[in-house]
Amino acid sequence: MSPPTLHGARATLAGVLVALLLGGCTGIDMPQLKPPAPAQWRHASNASAAPADLRGWWHAFHDPALDALVDTALRDNLDVARAKERLLAARAMTRSADVAYRPRLRAKTQDAIDPDASASFFVAGFDATWELNLFGRGTATNRQARGQLDASAADLQQVRVTLVAEVVRNWLELRGAQQREATLTAIRDARRQQWQLLRTRARLQLASPQSVDAAEAVLAQAEAALTGPRAEADALAQQLAVLLGRNEPDPAWLAAAPLPALGELSLTQAPADLLRSRPDIARAEAGVLAAAGDAGVARADLYPRIGLGGSLVWSTNLTTHRRTNDNALASAGPMIDIPLFDWGAREATLHARKHDLKASVYAYRQAVLRGVAEVETALGQLRQQREREAHTAQAQAALTRAAQATGVRVNLHLASPAQQLDSQLAVAQSTIALTRATLARDLAFVSLYKALGGAPLPEADASAANDTRTADTH
Repeated sequence: MSPPTLHGARATLAGVLVALLLGGCTGIDMPQLKPPAPAQWRHASNASAAPADLRGWWHAFHDPALDALVDTALRDNLDVARAKERLLAARAMTRSADVAYRPRLRAKTQDAIDPDASASFFVAGFDATWELNLFGRGTATNRQARGQLDASAADLQQVRVTLVAEVVRNWLELRGAQQREATLTAIRDARRQQWQLLRTRARLQLASPQSVDAAEAVLAQAEAALTGPRAEADALAQQLAVLLGRNEPDPAWLAAAPLPALGELSLTQAPADLLRSRPDIARAEAGVLAAAGDAGVARADLYPRIGLGGSLVWSTNLTTHRRTNDNALASAGPMIDIPLFDWGAREATLHARKHDLKASVYAYRQAVLRGVAEVETALGQLRQQREREAHTAQAQAALTRAAQATGVRVNLHLASPAQQLDSQLAVAQSTIALTRATLARDLAFVSLYKALGGAPLPEADASAANDTRTADTH
């Protein structure tokens, strides 16, 4: 058997490279996510009621002050500003994701000393390199960058969703505390009238001193009860200031006002809409994309890195300050880096990245299940709170009618003023219960739209969020 010639060795090497190119040109395929979202909600809402807008659901309260607070918070909140900067950083990195596979040019200089120390040279030149985008490496790198970008966009939207829900929640609780304070003030006044009435009766020997003392104790308790809603309103106003990026609350917030009115509203979003609206699901999907990119890079590392390179170098003898026409050196040719043996480290990395990819798919499906569960729970709680509010309102209306009847009897001298005060106190207590029930219903509505991922999309990112998410992730 004759020894191989140089031409045969080159042909063999070329054949090996072609086989590698053909065998490694495909990257890691994106997995099928198969989101486990049901076809419809179990706790279906009233279809005849007005729908609420997912991107502006707080407008359903018809409160211009609340609308202004949400707009200010979205503009000035520091957590939103921080998330925006991180998104901009991820976007900047995404733009340069594929520069590793574009031609690069570098200028350099160096001092070179002759080994015999009899001469010193100044060397200047250019290096040009171009790594070819082979074996799916470029696709994998782009997936890594897009996954990080989508995750940053989801983080920003999560901050906005939480911010809007917290602003609305704090505002409603502030109004609820103010309503309770007003009702407790009326109860305090009624308790004072009872105490004064009993003092008069005691002077007329119609009531005992013990009953007067008991009435005074009840009056003191009514005074003490007023401190609760006042402290709560002050704390809520301070929390609103933080959410709006301010160091102190607006005094106008503490001006008493009724709870915003929320009518009957229906849910028009289907379970499948969660895949586009909930930020945690979007972030889990971004995790799948980034994991697929990591697996693609690990797979590409099994194959050679192939590129083109060239250099052009000039040298000058610093000892003699002599330049000649033949001191320029140019070179060009292929660059091949072939991994041969690493004790299976690259194969182990690939297997690990494939398992990470499967884990990210499970995390995505778990995020969908968690989102569906939160919405279903919020729907059920909203229904229960609506029923509670309706029954509480019915009880309050009945007690109001009874108090009105007692007032008529007092005017006809058929009942005593003490009975009228008792009726008024019963109405006041039912008013507090109705305020709590209405607030609980409103907060359940807030929880529902937070679970749905309701919040406006950033103006500059509304289209970018859709552009960066590719169709092969579904």
